[in-house]
Amino acid sequence: MIAEEKNTTDDREVTTRIYEIGYHVAASVKEEDVEKVVSLIRETIEKSGGSFIAEGAPSLMKLAYPMTVREGEKKIEHDRAYFGWLKFEAATESTEALENSLKLNPSIVRSIVFKTVREDTRAKMKAPQLREVKRTDTIKSTPKRAVAEEAGKAPISEEKLDKALEELTTE
Repeated sequence: MIAEEKNTTDDREVTTRIYEIGYHVAASVKEEDVEKVVSLIRETIEKSGGSFIAEGAPSLMKLAYPMTVREGEKKIEHDRAYFGWLKFEAATESTEALENSLKLNPSIVRSIVFKTVREDTRAKMKAPQLREVKRTDTIKSTPKRAVAEEAGKAPISEEKLDKALEELTTE
């Protein structure tokens, strides 16, 4: 269930919710400048009266598919981007302005804003549990023919071999 909190200020109700932003910063942005782009997102949230809950630092990753972004007259294709996320609490009216500022920022390739819950919703890594296998009787190997016995036998002549084959095929 999504948490909602209502505050009354100046005779109007302000509904706050928990939101999360996922964003891709273009790989063309220098690594030291990525933090500046993220700080612009944070400032936009703070201006609208939002408060931060959690954050995932942006890291460079290969995209699942190339994204084409139009910059002026050119189309630029991105196959890598810095992915990061922010979880925050803000008024429901402020999210539209936030989405617009994300779309207008040329350094951000793609972003999404969605409602979530305050709790930590990231999947926990679990080590696979190993089953205990009970040991049963060991498998006994069948005795192999001794190589020495076979070496002592005389080779079969062609005639005997042909005769044995004829007997098998006529049956």
